[in-house]
Amino acid sequence: MNVKIFGIKNCDTMKKAMKWLDSNNIAYEFHDYKKEGIDDEWLKRWCGLVPWDTLLNTRGTTWRKLSDDERSNVDEEKACELMKTYPSLVKRPVLVDYTGQVYVGFSEAQYQGIKF
Repeated sequence: MNVKIFGIKNCDTMKKAMKWLDSNNIAYEFHDYKKEGIDDEWLKRWCGLVPWDTLLNTRGTTWRKLSDDERSNVDEEKACELMKTYPSLVKRPVLVDYTGQVYVGFSEAQYQGIKF
């Protein structure tokens, strides 16, 4: 498996992550889930490896625009359904390395610790 990075192309954090990968000569495949969506298998895999509350972006406008009912009593199943319905709710970026390990968010220190 090659390195794959998931996110939204115009996201500032995505731009930083891809710039870091490019400047460190790390080949990757980009999946724009705003355009391409997210399939259930990826979400299930991520939720199995990363706590759902780490994966769910509750700081963005998409979360704030949800109804009170949608935002209440969120558990793993509901979080995955919300992320499937509203891909912008997935925290960005999600990087999957060649071993299948999943990393959420971006920091140079975190990426420097990944064995690419």
